[in-house]
Amino acid sequence: MNQKELREKFLDFFVKKEHKKLPSSSLIDVTDPSVLLTTAGMQQFKDYFSGKRKADNELGSQKVTTIQKCFRTSDIESVGDKDHLTFLEMLGNFSFNGSYFKKEAIALSIEFFESLGFKKKDFEVTVFEGDKDVPFDKQSYQIWLNAGLKESQIKKCGREDNFWGPTGDEGPCGPTTEIYLGGSEVWNIVFNQYYKDRKGSLVPLEKKGIDTGMGLERLAMALGKKKSVFETDFFVPLITEIRSAGKYEQNEANQKEERIIADHMRGSVFLIAEGLAPSNLKEGYILRRVLRRAIRSALKLGLKEDWYVVLVKRIIEEYGGFWPEVKKGEENLLAVIEKENSNFKKVLRQGEKELEKLLLKQGDEKIFSGENAFRLFESCGFPIELTKELLKEKGLELDEKGFNKAKETHQSVSKTIQEKKEGGIRANPDYDEIKLHTATHLLHKALRDVLGDKVQQMGSDINEKRLRFDFSFGRALTEEEIEKVEKIVNQKIGQDLQIDKEETAYKQALEMGCLGFFKEKYPKNVSVYKIHSKESKTDFFSCEICRGPHVKLTSELKSFKIIKQESVGAGARRIKAKVEK
Repeated sequence: MNQKELREKFLDFFVKKEHKKLPSSSLIDVTDPSVLLTTAGMQQFKDYFSGKRKADNELGSQKVTTIQKCFRTSDIESVGDKDHLTFLEMLGNFSFNGSYFKKEAIALSIEFFESLGFKKKDFEVTVFEGDKDVPFDKQSYQIWLNAGLKESQIKKCGREDNFWGPTGDEGPCGPTTEIYLGGSEVWNIVFNQYYKDRKGSLVPLEKKGIDTGMGLERLAMALGKKKSVFETDFFVPLITEIRSAGKYEQNEANQKEERIIADHMRGSVFLIAEGLAPSNLKEGYILRRVLRRAIRSALKLGLKEDWYVVLVKRIIEEYGGFWPEVKKGEENLLAVIEKENSNFKKVLRQGEKELEKLLLKQGDEKIFSGENAFRLFESCGFPIELTKELLKEKGLELDEKGFNKAKETHQSVSKTIQEKKEGGIRANPDYDEIKLHTATHLLHKALRDVLGDKVQQMGSDINEKRLRFDFSFGRALTEEEIEKVEKIVNQKIGQDLQIDKEETAYKQALEMGCLGFFKEKYPKNVSVYKIHSKESKTDFFSCEICRGPHVKLTSELKSFKIIKQESVGAGARRIKAKVEK
């Protein structure tokens, strides 16, 4: 059974069990400010489990099923073994508001596996053994016994293995039962019966829920009786392309490198396809990290210069059928990867030279200075993870405490400087700067209208003469596109739209359609600025989370002109513009 058939089989099974099929949420548009990327299928449903929102009203059902795109870096060092990945597809079925619980969830898992040809004798399962806060999950243990499993097939495990959640700082959580096939954990069934608050306290939920997650790639491995996920049709075509791009010995070490390339490039394609660009901040840094790990592995294997071109095309071919978003931006995908490849090779050459110099000065010392490691990161852009990997290859260790201390000192200084600005606006701005701030919001929306929602703000700066706006996009804008953007902004200026400030909760701001791409900086309650017609405040042209200040009417800007565009790194552009004084 290939990947297409497996997806259909899972979804069809749960639709027939009266579950509503829902789409995957975005990998990067995460509404919870305490997490960077989507790591689990239940993230988009947190508020339904907690009771803050009503599933039957908003989703049209108390039972749903999804295939969720997930990205995790917690096991990144293990990628290359038989079953660890960064990007994965998570099959899930969910029950809200107590529509079903342990007995039904376990019965559904058994029935689905049996529909694939597995027998109960193939199962190994785990249940929560209990601790001082949560009792032993005797009910799940007994359900498995009643279903026909032997005691020898059921293992009791602690909190680290069999208690899940929450995602982020707070949320629904509970004990789990895990199903293993062929020695690999395939399906995790979470019994959401508690809510963990920010203080760490567990409060029993009034209405219990079911949250399950099964790695599609691991399921394919178990079903095909493969030794690793990399032997399934998810990865064989990708590894074939990697091997065609170089001539290297087929050994265990090189096998790990090609698996790293296959996993990391697959994940990078999905992240870039959603508009993310490599950077040194948050989600962008995760993308940069996995891309650069893949590039370094390609260099180790001696792959040809443009090795990634055919590989990206193959990933699009293999995954574009079910995930159409990866089809849409092939040109942008290749442009982002090409720039990161070129930039990183320069960084790598420079950083490795500097590292060797520092190691010579160090002599026989086995612990590498954290200060020196931070200097490499700050001056050369040399990732700390790469420094650690290179040191490990040489039998050395990094003084991580020293690195963190140097980093904290640097961040403290940077924060002091940054606090002199407010959202790209200098302290005590003059009127011309306030007009340019409003123009920045108009520009941002116009760019998204012309280029698509992949455009996301990456930074801005304003002085009394011009605005500077940095955004995610993988190529130069054409003259026609620049003209369209200018035309939209000037139309909105001519329509004499009103700008209003509103105070609201961060989550509500996102739900009403407001833009906000710096979630790590936002408090629980935020200010939003809406640009709308005088007749209707709800039908707005632009809405952004912002500290302000802004003008009252767009007509105060008089006219808008783009004066320059330029590249500011892989997948990132900069526009400079002015308004009439």
